Amino acid sequence: MPSLFRFLVVVGLLAGLAYGAVISLANFVPLHPREIVVTVPPANFIKQD
Repeated sequence: MPSLFRFLVVVGLLAGLAYGAVISLANFVPLHPREIVVTVPPANFIKQD
C-alpha cells in the first residue's frame, strides 16, 4: 500500500507541475492577435442535392 501512495504523490506532483506550466504560459506569453483572411470559392455556396 505505501508504494501506491508514493505513486499517487509522484503523479500528483507531476500533474501540478504541468498545470503550473500551462498557467504560466497562459499568463506570461504575450498574444499577438492578427487578421485571418480565407477565400471561399463560390462553388461552396451552391446547394447541391
